[in-house]
Amino acid sequence: FEKLCSISLSHINVYACLVCGKYFQGRGLKSHAYIHSVQFSHHVFLNLHTLKFYCLPDNYEIIDSSLEDITYVLRPTFTTQQIANLDKQAKLSRAYDGTTYLPGIVGLNNIKANDYANAVLQALSNVPPLRNYFLEEENYKNIQRPPGDIMFLLVQRFGELMRKLWNPRNFKAHVSPHEMLQAVVLCSKKNFQITKQGDGVDFLSWFLNALHSALGGTKKKKKSEW
Repeated sequence: FEKLCSISLSHINVYACLVCGKYFQGRGLKSHAYIHSVQFSHHVFLNLHTLKFYCLPDNYEIIDSSLEDITYVLRPTFTTQQIANLDKQAKLSRAYDGTTYLPGIVGLNNIKANDYANAVLQALSNVPPLRNYFLEEENYKNIQRPPGDIMFLLVQRFGELMRKLWNPRNFKAHVSPHEMLQAVVLCSKKNFQITKQGDGVDFLSWFLNALHSALGGTKKKKKSEW
């Protein structure tokens, strides 16, 4: 889900409780995460930005290689060679819950009325040139945007969703598009929503144009980064 504190609704310095899955801001004395750890005896927290694990309320970092699966699910990465081989292999992966799935062919949660957007996002995730560009974050992470520009959030969230859809080490055989859709709601100024059905063709047209613009493209015959 969107990485914001369940109490303060802040996006800054957010930690996930690995016992109940809720998000809390801070880990210092009297912070929301600290209070939660004392009240409910939940002691292991993950910083959603740095991907470091901490034990609260004792407030020390946990170094344990067995936790690497969690950080990889949160932020999957792909090498250029792995991307080049995606369409050359059809090996099923086994999710942590025991189900098998083919990377790239996984479900997207229907939060309320976002199936029209899910269909478009899944279709785009299987267009190889588009998929390959967004699987490798190095392609676009250094693109300069004007201060205060929110549209680049679409690029970041779409890249994250692509990597999760194609992750061969998922915990489940489906992925939540919540963060991606929150960015769509924001950047479309609520023209496309999670709680209201929309037109898939209209969404596809808007989304591709928004990505093109966010990556430096214009209406002239000039290519954007992709």
